Amino acid sequence: MELQLETLSGFISFYGLKIVVALLILIVGKYVAKKLVGFAKSMMTKHKVDATLASFAGNIIYGLALAFVAIAALSQLGIDTTSLAAIIAAAGLAIGLALQGSLSNLAAGVMIIMFRPFVIGNYIEAGGTAGTVEEISIFTTKLKSPDNVGITVPNGAIIAGNIKNYSAKPTRRVDLVFGVGYDDDLKKVRKILEKVLKDDDRVLEEPAPVIGVLRLNDNSVDFAVRPWVKTEDYWSFYFDTHEKVKIEFDKAGITIPFPQRDLHVITGNAIFEDQNTVDKKKAPAKKKAA
Repeated sequence: MELQLETLSGFISFYGLKIVVALLILIVGKYVAKKLVGFAKSMMTKHKVDATLASFAGNIIYGLALAFVAIAALSQLGIDTTSLAAIIAAAGLAIGLALQGSLSNLAAGVMIIMFRPFVIGNYIEAGGTAGTVEEISIFTTKLKSPDNVGITVPNGAIIAGNIKNYSAKPTRRVDLVFGVGYDDDLKKVRKILEKVLKDDDRVLEEPAPVIGVLRLNDNSVDFAVRPWVKTEDYWSFYFDTHEKVKIEFDKAGITIPFPQRDLHVITGNAIFEDQNTVDKKKAPAKKKAA
């Protein structure tokens, strides 16, 4: 009995100390991990790193730190962590293969947040769709279409193709085309277009607007009108200018041609009669009886 008590006492004293040390490693390691994450976040905030990326990076650092602390605590208990590390690595590889698409979206999200090809509020065309950016997360980007439809686009699809950011620049050029008839006075048309642009305060003086004959179409002479406006005025100016030009052209008697086709209809009777006439002309004349 005494021998068993001594063995139990020795077992408790030997392993009890290891358990206490392992617990201390866990507690201290968790505290240090939190401090490390807080320091990393403060440094990223100081260098103006995006809040979403800072939070994500902080979670990654905390998870890796806890994994290191757990392995250290298990080693203190005498557990062979070599095989455990191999198991964790194999599990990580399997998870990585299973989440290959998600990981690519994650990497793309980090790139979007770091390089900022667009920000919230920009109107962009990317990933086969277009809309105003409402939210940028690690895996997806949420857009709102002009007709108020929510669109969620994987970040991988955005990075994989071209990104058009219509809000990136403070000014935009408006490309307009107006067709007039061949019989109209081209100098008069040019003066009307110049007046429409001059009377609109949204048109910028620099760069100066460009007006010129773009092409000679089958039914019209096309004028190219290229004024510059502020980005926020683009669509309002675009719609208003079409209306103003139409009104001014009507006042000045300038025609806006459209494709026309003349259709000649021949009735069936007329064709039949014409054919009979042709047949009579071709038939040989009858000889008179002697």
